[in-house]
Amino acid sequence: MKKIAIFVDVQNIYYTCKHALGYNFDYNAFWSHAQQLGSIEYAYAYATYRGDDKQTQFQNILRAIGFEVKLKPFIQRSDGSKKGDWDVGITIDILEAAKQVDEVVLLSGDGDFAILLSHIRKNYDVSSRVYGAQKLTAQLLMDSCDTFIPIDGKLLLT
Repeated sequence: MKKIAIFVDVQNIYYTCKHALGYNFDYNAFWSHAQQLGSIEYAYAYATYRGDDKQTQFQNILRAIGFEVKLKPFIQRSDGSKKGDWDVGITIDILEAAKQVDEVVLLSGDGDFAILLSHIRKNYDVSSRVYGAQKLTAQLLMDSCDTFIPIDGKLLLT
């Protein structure tokens, strides 16, 4: 059975699904789907911590589904800009997991991950599968992965 590792850029998936598709992503439906792809060796969901009860409930739901939730504090700077980016953390975890799995499953539309997916294919012979809201997923990311799956009604809470 194929070994897979799942990496979810929670903020990216939330905003792209909400803006491009008008609905929230259905993590339960995704988990059921992912279990058919192979043996889930790792499953990480990367989010920001704001101290908000609703977000904490959501993060607990992700944990109950089977994700390890990684949190980083949400920072609002004095100039009004915001920071809560997980790109480096996701990259490090994907590089570590690529040594032990056959496929990396990434939920994000962020084109910054394109070079990473090319790297793990070339250096670890690991395939990649990306799920994203097609209208808001970087073309470079879609081109760099082995399989792109546009998020549609089967993976949305409608």
